Amino acid sequence: MGSHATPSPRTGGLGAQRVRRALWMLAPLLVLLAGVAGWPLLRTIWISLTDMQLSDPAAARFVGLDNYLGRYGLLRDPGWWGAVGNTLAFAAVSVSLETVLGLGVALLLNHPSRLRTLLRACVLVPWAIPTVVSAKMWAWMLHDQFGVVNHVLMQLGLLHQPLAWTADPVLSLLSVVAVDVWKTTPFMALLILAAMQTVPGDCYEAAQVDGVPAWAVFRRITLPLIAPGIAVAVVFRLLDALRVFDLIYVMTSNSRSTRSMSVFVREQLIDFQQVGYGSAAATVLFLTIALCTLAMMGAMRASPQDRP
Repeated sequence: MGSHATPSPRTGGLGAQRVRRALWMLAPLLVLLAGVAGWPLLRTIWISLTDMQLSDPAAARFVGLDNYLGRYGLLRDPGWWGAVGNTLAFAAVSVSLETVLGLGVALLLNHPSRLRTLLRACVLVPWAIPTVVSAKMWAWMLHDQFGVVNHVLMQLGLLHQPLAWTADPVLSLLSVVAVDVWKTTPFMALLILAAMQTVPGDCYEAAQVDGVPAWAVFRRITLPLIAPGIAVAVVFRLLDALRVFDLIYVMTSNSRSTRSMSVFVREQLIDFQQVGYGSAAATVLFLTIALCTLAMMGAMRASPQDRP
């Protein structure tokens, strides 16, 4: 007799019925998502293959990949690669600092205290402020003539003359990173704190009975158990950092030293009215974010325990 396995009703007909029902329930959402996100994306890709101008869209001609690989194409534009470098530097430094500081804040908020609820609410205040408002507020605080930051530092004797924090090519990107860290660290702390809440208390009780030092408890118990939550927080924050626009644009406008990929896209579309060229830049920005997302998701799935 053959050794063919007979599918059980639970794994056969019932499972297929549930899959079909789930697909029917998801169908309206998928259609809506395709209309809201898919069609504009395809339209942008198509426009990137033309020389469309904002002043006369009807006169657009198909140019193929000239906006990407042509003599004056995007991939040969030093301004674009400068924006790519600024964006990657901003994302790497800001996300790294926010992760480390968010972890420290989460550890403090996770400690039992009567003021824990009040502290959590206070920590979230910078994150709750709209980005445009906080960017404009910090732009005034960092002003070279009227800013309170220069005034305080000079009163303390740390500066001998005011610094142009948002205009100096060296200091401007660092200033934007500092403001972003101030604003977004609470977001990272909140996500990491949520991961800490899922750690079983029995682990800490057993470590306390065995007399394990606090640093060893953090390194061998807390950190491995919250690592998936930290990874998810880093992915969310990295995606947001790669498409940063409002913070940089409000604080430094079109400065070459801080111009991000999103600011570059806006400059081509609005200031120069190069719709085709700007659409090519927007398409490359989308592909960059998509590849980073896939890479991060692949790294998250390839956990050490799954490796041979």
